[in-house]
Amino acid sequence: MIEEVLPNLYRIEIPLPNNPLRVLNSYFIRGKERNLLIDTGFNLDVCWLAMAQALTELGVSMDNTDLFITHYHSDHIGLIGYLSTPTNTVWMSESDAQMVNANYKANIFHTRNVNHLYHSGLLADGTPNLPEEEAVVKYASTGLVKFTMLHEGDRIDVGGYHFQCLETPGHTQGHMCLYEPDQKILISGDHVLAKITPNIGLWVLDRDALKEYLLSLEKIAALDVHLVLPAHRVLIYDLRGRVEEIKQHHVRRIEDILGIVGSQKMSAAQVAKRMRWDLSYRRWDDFPINQKIHAAAEAMAHLHYLVLKGQVRMSLEEGIYYFRKEQY
Repeated sequence: MIEEVLPNLYRIEIPLPNNPLRVLNSYFIRGKERNLLIDTGFNLDVCWLAMAQALTELGVSMDNTDLFITHYHSDHIGLIGYLSTPTNTVWMSESDAQMVNANYKANIFHTRNVNHLYHSGLLADGTPNLPEEEAVVKYASTGLVKFTMLHEGDRIDVGGYHFQCLETPGHTQGHMCLYEPDQKILISGDHVLAKITPNIGLWVLDRDALKEYLLSLEKIAALDVHLVLPAHRVLIYDLRGRVEEIKQHHVRRIEDILGIVGSQKMSAAQVAKRMRWDLSYRRWDDFPINQKIHAAAEAMAHLHYLVLKGQVRMSLEEGIYYFRKEQY
C-alpha cells in the first residue's frame, strides 16, 4: 500500500511475514532531481516484490533515488543489496554502518547470538541452539555497502524538506532519526512507535542501552514536533504524550523485574520467562526462538541498568550471567 502523507512524501507498507511487527513503514520523498527512500524491509522475496511494485507505481528509478537507513536491523536494511546502485548514496550513522559491513566480513551478528544464547542462560533453560533464527541474521542484507556516514547535525535536503540528523542511541547504538524543523516532522525509525514499544536489548555488556534510550527519548521530547512518522504501525500526533507513555512502560518493566529477582540467583532468560509481555503467545514455551532471544536481550538491558544503579548484583558463573537483588 502507498499513501501520500504529505506533499511529495509517501508511506510504503512492506510486509514482514511471520513477525509480530507485521509491516515496515518505508518512506519515499520525491524531489526535483533526486529522491529519498527511508528503510527497506527484510531480505525476502515478498519484501522485494512489495518494494519493487511500489517503486513502479511511483514511477521512479533507484538510479536517482538515495537511501537513508535508520539503523542496522534487517527489517530496515535487508533489501539494500537490491536497492543500492553505483549512482545513488546510502546514508547511515557511522557506528551502525560499520556494524553492517563488519557482519558481512565476519558474521558478527551470528557470533553475537551464539554468545547471547549462552551468556543469557537461554541454552541452559532449554532454548534450541539456533542463533541463525534471530531476525537480524536470518534476513540480513548481503554484500558490502558503500555508506556515506552521517553524524549529529548533518542535513539531508530533498523534495522541499530540510532534515536534520539526530543521533538517538538505545534501540541500536547508532540509531538515527530525521527532524524537519520547518514542517515539524520527525521520522523516528524504531525510536518511538505507537501502541508498541521498541525492543531495548543488550547483547554485550559494554554499554547501558536502557539509559541511552531514556536519554534519547528526553532529547526528542524537547523538539517541536506535530507529526511523527514511525517505522511500524500508525502515525503519531502527540510525540510528548507518547514519550511519556514509553517512559512509564520502562518504569513498570523495572518494577516487574525487581519483583521477579530475589535473593536467589537468576539468569536473564529465567527473568524474561517470568516478565509480562504484550504478545499473543500464552506461554514462554510458545515463544518462537527469535522472540526468546530478543526477550532475554531486553531483560539483560534492564538488569544491567539496575546493576549499574546498584540495585541488583551480577555474577558470572560458567559463562552465564546471574542476577540477584542487592541486600542492604
